[in-house]
Amino acid sequence: MTLGGQSDGRTGGQELEMEDTSNDLSASPPVRQSARPPILVLVNPQDIVNIASSVRIAKNFGIERMRLVQPEVFDPYRIEGIAHNTADFVAKIEILDTLEEAIADCVFTAVLTARERAAKRRVLRPREAAAAMLQEGAAGAVAVVAGREDRGLTNAELDLCSALVTIPTDPGHSSLNLAQAVAIMAYETWNARGGESAPIKPPRNQADPATSAQLEELFTDWTGALWAIDFFKTRRPESVMRSFREIVYRAGLDGRESSLLRAMGIEVIRYLDRNPRGES
Repeated sequence: MTLGGQSDGRTGGQELEMEDTSNDLSASPPVRQSARPPILVLVNPQDIVNIASSVRIAKNFGIERMRLVQPEVFDPYRIEGIAHNTADFVAKIEILDTLEEAIADCVFTAVLTARERAAKRRVLRPREAAAAMLQEGAAGAVAVVAGREDRGLTNAELDLCSALVTIPTDPGHSSLNLAQAVAIMAYETWNARGGESAPIKPPRNQADPATSAQLEELFTDWTGALWAIDFFKTRRPESVMRSFREIVYRAGLDGRESSLLRAMGIEVIRYLDRNPRGES
């Protein structure tokens, strides 16, 4: 792995468009209001696609501020063209000359790196680092720092940061793109601030559980359907239907599902009535 985060060179990535839930109140998770999100700091990013992808990731996971240290290219119009609906975020991006300036107001900084170091340093996994940032963030600003796509950060730059963060990967294919590494860290910080407790959106059309009476009607009609197609010819009906009941009970059908499954059994019989056997 390279990256001052973890990267494999100047590989960009295409953005995946996801369902827009911006107007859905149920899509807003109960993130802790007192927990400040980290600042995302990219040092000398070389690929505008990686910058744009990181912008989108920041928006996805509640990161409100980004600082770029001497980016090789910075074009807000192109960034917004790649990361749609991020103009408000892009307008607030800060451009700085050094990493020292970018983290000067931070009380804790976690730097993404895969570099093995001889000096004894505090090395954390992403989830541990996210927990540490949550704790340290009570006292002041915290930051996630990621370096150049091709060679990461220098030792001097790593020395400026509070802790190193390494993302475990398969040793046989260990490289991570810059935006991929940022996404993993952003996801963990989001969860640490309560994002993981967001309720899963319920089905649009919910129905009450199927009643015993509805299920008995279903079993009756399917018994008739199976007789109609001679399914019981070499099988014991009681055993078959007992197994069928267990399958249905484990499925936990709601009323609509029960009615649909019952209708299938009824239609088998109606089809045979319309098309007697032996007729083409």
